[in-house]
Amino acid sequence: MEDKKLYTLLVYSENIAGILNQITAVFTRRQVNIESLNVSASSIHGVHKYTITAWSDGDQIDKINKQIEKKIDVIKATYYTDDELFIRETGLYKLSTQIVLDNPEVSRTIRKKEATITEVNPTYVIVMKSGKTEEIMNLYHALNAFGCVLQYTRSGRIAVTRSTQEEVSDFLEERKRDGER
Repeated sequence: MEDKKLYTLLVYSENIAGILNQITAVFTRRQVNIESLNVSASSIHGVHKYTITAWSDGDQIDKINKQIEKKIDVIKATYYTDDELFIRETGLYKLSTQIVLDNPEVSRTIRKKEATITEVNPTYVIVMKSGKTEEIMNLYHALNAFGCVLQYTRSGRIAVTRSTQEEVSDFLEERKRDGER
């Protein structure tokens, strides 16, 4: 059996109540855990984009993708590996102000990792880092080693394909032409 790797599914649908539940149920039925999930409007008016990551093998992710595409309100679903996408996440770190002030190495680490301090008050410092998952996690581990992390969270993945337009654009244009015939 093929080794599991992280896949990103980009699913496009109309903004219909309940579609998210239908999509996640496909993963549940196949006992595949969703690592991250982000839902937002796409560049196409009236079309929402679901960015879902999951560890799977090629055969299983292909079956999941096909099941999702069969859903009546899903316009298009495609899965990708990391090298086929431009990917970003955001990490937020709440740090102890006292430890940050007492140890200048903490501030150096934040600058070195190209993170941004967004708020400072007497109790905590908020740091934000955008980048790839590994970069977000590396900063967490570096800051945690100083014992200054009070809270940490990471956003779901956002991704765009390396093509010049939304993958679903050609599909929708073709469907529109077929409807006019």
